[in-house]
Amino acid sequence: MDITIQPRTLRGDIAIIPSKSQAHRLLICAAFSDKPTQLRCCETSRDMDATADCLRALGAEILRTETGYTVLPTTAIPKKAVLNCCESGSTLRFMLPVAGALGVDATFLMEGRLPQRPLSPLWEEMERMGCTLTRPTESILQCRGKLQQGAYFIDGSVSSQFITGLLLALSLMDGESSLNITGKVESRPYIDLTRQVIVLFGADPDHPGTARFRSPGYITVEGDWSNGAFFLAADYLDIDPGLTIHGLNEKSVQGDRAAAHWIPRLCNENCTIDAADIPDLVPILSVTAAAKQGAVFTNIRRLRIKESDRVASTIAMIQNLGGRAEATEDTLTIYGTGLVGGTVDAVNDHRIAMSAAIASTVCRKPVTILGAECVKKSYPKFWEEFSRLGGTYEQYLR
Repeated sequence: MDITIQPRTLRGDIAIIPSKSQAHRLLICAAFSDKPTQLRCCETSRDMDATADCLRALGAEILRTETGYTVLPTTAIPKKAVLNCCESGSTLRFMLPVAGALGVDATFLMEGRLPQRPLSPLWEEMERMGCTLTRPTESILQCRGKLQQGAYFIDGSVSSQFITGLLLALSLMDGESSLNITGKVESRPYIDLTRQVIVLFGADPDHPGTARFRSPGYITVEGDWSNGAFFLAADYLDIDPGLTIHGLNEKSVQGDRAAAHWIPRLCNENCTIDAADIPDLVPILSVTAAAKQGAVFTNIRRLRIKESDRVASTIAMIQNLGGRAEATEDTLTIYGTGLVGGTVDAVNDHRIAMSAAIASTVCRKPVTILGAECVKKSYPKFWEEFSRLGGTYEQYLR
């Protein structure tokens, strides 16, 4: 689906959708808890659904209700299972060590760019500790064997998702193990979020394996700062702000809460921003910077291994909308030249599509987005909400 958006400002109230990052972790802990858990989660996404489906394959019963999920924990771990991760990196990197901890003969299915995203050094550490991993085809990963109790080591500089996956897995194993993180830790707030959820379920992330998950009964998934950032930017970019945003926890440990700090600053000054802990914010912060005073993003290396090469796709988005951007190996520079309009290929990256939509609110000419349906990965109702708030567009089915 391609869409063409006419420049319009957004007005009205917007309730931010539940945090995908928190929901993944809550679903996993609930699926292996001691009793049922009610998760209040008013909206889902394709990534959340992928994690829920993988947990069903491992024996949990996850029921969709009017207000969220009812999770009935697994009572019998299957010997074999097929886990479809779709395009979700979180699902794959969390569920792979979980399957290894359970000793399930697991086949993981992957779609889109997910087969190209790195699994090292998680792969090597899982093999060192008892599992055998193979790739019979590009889109299939097989895990055999069972992870053993002991001391685990993981380089924190590649992905915090590896650390989260191991923390969840070791919490499911009998007997205490340890997780030792080496190197520079990227996206530390996501690790803090994992630890917070593990504690919520009564386990000890500092001594994984010493306590089983215990259901807290009823939990509300907090609002998603990653997606809330789009509407926060739209509000600040408007000369006469007209959005009222609900559902964001200002005390959240979500790393993308940094949007509340950076977006107002970018509207008034040229900033240098370390992207190491906030890679998902870079596209929308880049739009804000291009429309206002410009910015320099450092530590952008991991942006190249997201749903798209987000350095290349962000530069292409800004340039195609009439702005100016350039990059070195680890620096992205956005110039505050303003945005005019144009055509943006979303390259199957939901954050590029939504960033381009928000950019349209400050453009003088229409913005066409190719592959606009990719928002379903994290925000299936984004276009519906965008329209409700005053966004005007036409869509074209290919």
